Amino acid sequence: MSDHAKVGFISLGCPKALVDSENILTQLKAEGYEVVNEYSSADIVIVNTCGFIDSAVEESLGAIGEALQENGKVIVTGCLGAKDGVITTKYPNVLGVTGPHATAEVMDLVHHHLPKPHDPFIDLVPDAGVKLTPRHYAYLKISEGCNNTCTFCIIPDMRGKLDSYPIGDVLNQAQKLVTAGCKELLVISQDTSAYGVDIKYRTGFFNGKPVKTKMLDLCQELGRLGVWVRLHYVYPYPHVDEIIPLMAEGKILPYLDIPFQHASHRILKAMKRPANVGNVLERIAKWRHICPDLAIRSTFIVGFPGETEEDFQELLDFLTEAQLEKVGCFKYSAVEGAKANNLGDPVPEEVKEERYHRFMQHQLEISRSKLANRIGKTYDVLIDEINRKYIVGRTKYDAPEIDGLVYIKNNGLNQVAVGDMVQVQITGSDDYDLYGKLCKVNF
Repeated sequence: MSDHAKVGFISLGCPKALVDSENILTQLKAEGYEVVNEYSSADIVIVNTCGFIDSAVEESLGAIGEALQENGKVIVTGCLGAKDGVITTKYPNVLGVTGPHATAEVMDLVHHHLPKPHDPFIDLVPDAGVKLTPRHYAYLKISEGCNNTCTFCIIPDMRGKLDSYPIGDVLNQAQKLVTAGCKELLVISQDTSAYGVDIKYRTGFFNGKPVKTKMLDLCQELGRLGVWVRLHYVYPYPHVDEIIPLMAEGKILPYLDIPFQHASHRILKAMKRPANVGNVLERIAKWRHICPDLAIRSTFIVGFPGETEEDFQELLDFLTEAQLEKVGCFKYSAVEGAKANNLGDPVPEEVKEERYHRFMQHQLEISRSKLANRIGKTYDVLIDEINRKYIVGRTKYDAPEIDGLVYIKNNGLNQVAVGDMVQVQITGSDDYDLYGKLCKVNF
């Protein structure tokens, strides 16, 4: 390995950005570059940025500044790079800036500033590519961009319109990940339900047979791989109903991540989101009738411009009616370039804060009750971590890093490893997590 081809890498932002990072790292390794973990030993540093909300922008700018100070030779990529002039105005001495999903452009900059080693060893790269997640789960990105025009969001400006990946490529990548030992595939995009819309559901090929570039067909094929398949960022289009029977049959996980964002008809309209809340409640009831095991995760925004106490109460009432298993909440943050900034009637910060805490307390009661109902039941649990005190894992109802955990007392017998699937009887619960004892290991 050449002593003059060492690259440092910083990855910030969401799972979609993480996949971009994995693609760049895979290409670096394929071309013989060495990826290092210290500024001092790197010849060049790549920073993959996030630019969605103000706090993420600040974190990204801070990471760039630190990399420049500690190393001096920095290439910037990612969503913040799509915002004209933000990076180069503050840091004119960066070597280059690209937007997200730009592996080729990043590699061009690397080649220019750090010539690649003379003999790339392709066989050094595992068949599944370089992963930044643990070996037992992986994010499977199926598209770039988004066609929605939500007023609080600038993702279409940063990542462009919907651009669906060829279904053959997606399924081949999934197959490689499973072959490499992956036990859970987390399907991600900006809008998973819209997969294939941009290319009119074009027919592709996987293992020699035709498959349409469509959410249902994708899920059917992924369901044949024999691993957990979890759907994220599902916009509630009517055809989502077609996926629920696959969950009921155990083909894919009974888990839907749908960002509803609010429940007030007036606020949803201002957000440019689907505004028929009654219809949403009916559909949730229908989904649960087909698949009683279904867990629904969602995110909501409080303090959106113009939100009244009455609007907020509608949101709390919706939570009571919908009884969602997993819920996240964000206080509205004015994102530079978002149309919502022009709506006027901003909600004072102290009111946002108060509503956020009321929202979280309201949902906490629902979460606590739902988890208590799991006591005494036995579940398959995928192990993510083992420490001196606990073996820590997740049920099919919980995605990594955002949902709850299952804690099993570690008796020190070392019969369980990270990535194992075990059976656990639930013996206790709290606000967001479960506690249990091992029943069966490595089944």
